[in-house]
Amino acid sequence: MKLGLLTAILEGMTFEEVVDFASENGLECLEVACWPQGGAKRRYAGVSHIDAAHLDEEKAKYINDYCVERNVEISSLGYYPNTLEPDLEKRQTYIDHIYKLIDASALLGVNMVTTFIGRDPKKTVSENLEIVGQVWKPILAYAEEKGVRIGIENCPMLFTEDEWPGGQNIMTSPSNWRKVFEILDSPNLGINYDPSHFVWQQIDYIKPLYEFKDKIFHVHYKDIKMYPDKLADVGVMATPLEYMSPKLPGLGDVDWGRYVSALTDIGYDGYTCIEVEDKAFEGSLEDAKKAVLLCKKYLRNFVI
Repeated sequence: MKLGLLTAILEGMTFEEVVDFASENGLECLEVACWPQGGAKRRYAGVSHIDAAHLDEEKAKYINDYCVERNVEISSLGYYPNTLEPDLEKRQTYIDHIYKLIDASALLGVNMVTTFIGRDPKKTVSENLEIVGQVWKPILAYAEEKGVRIGIENCPMLFTEDEWPGGQNIMTSPSNWRKVFEILDSPNLGINYDPSHFVWQQIDYIKPLYEFKDKIFHVHYKDIKMYPDKLADVGVMATPLEYMSPKLPGLGDVDWGRYVSALTDIGYDGYTCIEVEDKAFEGSLEDAKKAVLLCKKYLRNFVI
């Protein structure tokens, strides 16, 4: 397995600066944030370290050469919108950029895009599954043609009141994974596995690794800290940030030894990327860099 970083936390740094930072600190890969120019309002969104929409062969060669010289690989191009957004104009904008990422990923030889399936938060799971097929079958047909795999993160995107009650991503549980994979029966669709999202949903984050081992395309390292006293006060139907908080790996409730052990059990030898969303390290860019280095130091106990 290769240990790396999702670059979204390093907003304000250029692509070259991010690659240099990774290289100088012993990180082997980068999931490169590739949001459209102009940004996004959501936290940890809107960062763009590669302008996928305007990538050409010359730029792609420069990017690849720069990475090779510094012994850093690009694991994926990352972009996490709600592609089942109920506003059809916004939805199409998000989908259009997914296509641009597929093109860019193929041009770079990365051949991986990491994103969300999406969800209309006001509709039921069954209603959303009908939309999933309509939206994603053409996207996956194009990805197959280009030889690009798409890894869907299992984040519910259900943290704040505006995402209530259903969240903005239907790939939230093993049960939903089975339903989506039945509708979208493509070898190019898989999972970007983040155990932290299962912690607060009270789902076993180890068992699904074995069942879905052939669908795990990419891995995130992020932790979640539960606050039992707060949960006892607000209950499971509250917005999740009322009773839990994202933390750096090792500072929350994920058992990282068990998790990485299970990854080795299933023979996973791909990319694993640190994702920083810990509010204790949001004060400045230097705080974000410090967070990355703390994560790396801790995770090197398991990923060598």
